[in-house]
Amino acid sequence: MEGQRWNPEEYARNARFVSDLGEPVLDLLAPVAGERVLDLGCGDGVLTRKIREAGCAVVAVDSSLEQVAAARAQGLDARVENAESLPFDGEFEAVFSNAVLHWVKDHDAMLEGVSRALVPSGRFVAELGGAGCVQEIRSALHASLNGRGVDAVALDPWFFPTPSEYEVLLSRHGFTVDSLELFPRPTPLPGDVSGWLETFAKPFLGGVPEHERRNVIDEVRESLRPKLYATGQGWVADYVRLRFRVRRA
Repeated sequence: MEGQRWNPEEYARNARFVSDLGEPVLDLLAPVAGERVLDLGCGDGVLTRKIREAGCAVVAVDSSLEQVAAARAQGLDARVENAESLPFDGEFEAVFSNAVLHWVKDHDAMLEGVSRALVPSGRFVAELGGAGCVQEIRSALHASLNGRGVDAVALDPWFFPTPSEYEVLLSRHGFTVDSLELFPRPTPLPGDVSGWLETFAKPFLGGVPEHERRNVIDEVRESLRPKLYATGQGWVADYVRLRFRVRRA
């Protein structure tokens, strides 16, 4: 069984839309020159660089050694850290995160670390997958694996909360909510949905023998074609996002 691993070249090819569509989250962050900002789950550092260009002192963290290496290659202060065990204490005016938190298993541990990393009244601005995100893709993956006798629920890495679920978590860790919004964001893919599956569905694919993975991808692709593909438009993933801005006490 394999977990999610990130290949920067594959990510740039199949998932550049993730950072491209992160601009509204940056706008919500509203970085101010001179601020200290933590980028939680920086990936290859494309958005980190934009925060730095706004005049902030940015520390970028990610659990992927490969992605951190790609961020460091851009001259960023990027470090390998786990979101559930952040080592910082009162060091940042803001924490920023885009398209990462739905991969985190222990949100209590993560939010405790974010709260500790912030100065009093520091803000936490993030976007993650929300309730219903990639529901068609997720259901097709579950059906394909379950049909092979594999427990898809045990392999499923994603947490897509409702606003009320996440507000409870945030409140538990002393955050005051400024804004919290769930919205659909159908997302055109840069190529075939197979590339999306190869990039984002590794935990599912790791549940079957390597020689069977291409069959799973092809089966899921054909299941999704009537729902997510249109001639002249291409593949559009059924994304739903949860975006928030909160403040530490």
